[in-house]
Amino acid sequence: PASNGSSCCFPTGCECIWTDWIDVSYPDSSDRNGGDYETFQNIQKKNSSWVCEKPVNITCRATKFPTVPIASLGQKVKCDVETGLTCNNRDQQIGGIIPMPVCLNYEIRVCCIPDIPECIPGHTTPPVPPVLTPTTPPESTSAVSTTTARPTPSKPTTTTTIITTTTESTPVSSTLGTTTT
Repeated sequence: PASNGSSCCFPTGCECIWTDWIDVSYPDSSDRNGGDYETFQNIQKKNSSWVCEKPVNITCRATKFPTVPIASLGQKVKCDVETGLTCNNRDQQIGGIIPMPVCLNYEIRVCCIPDIPECIPGHTTPPVPPVLTPTTPPESTSAVSTTTARPTPSKPTTTTTIITTTTESTPVSSTLGTTTT
C-alpha cells in the first residue's frame, strides 16, 4: 500500500492505520443500473461498528485480479478517499479484461486516522483566548510631607520632605533632604 502520508500533519500517535480488505457489495450482472459500491456509507450500513473518521489514503483492487492495477482493467471505476469505490455497470464497455459490460467485484483498504480528539482537526476544544482588559497608566501624584518641631534649647529641629511621583505603574520615591539643627 501507499504510505500513510500523515507524518507531516498529525501529532505522534495519530498516524493512519490501514484496514483489512473490505468487500460489502457485489455487482449484479443482470442489472444494468447496478454496479459495485464499496463506499464508506455502504460499509457503515453493513457494519455499524466500522468507523473511519478521517480517511487519508485508499487502495482499490479487483478481487479476481488483485495484482493488476485498476487502471489496467479497462473499467471506469472511481476510487477516492472522499467516498470509497464506485463502479456503475452502465459505464462499462464490452472488452477490457472481461467480455461483458459489467463491473468486476472490487475491494478496498482505507488508511484512517484514529478517532480520538487530538487526531481529528475540528474535534478538539479550541483554547480559550486570553481576556484583554485595557489598562491606563495611573495618574501622577505628588505628595509633600513636612514635619517641623519647635526649637527648644534641649531638642534639635528636624525637617523632612518626601516627594513621591508615580507614572506608568512604576513608583518613584525620593527623599529630598533631612536637616538637623
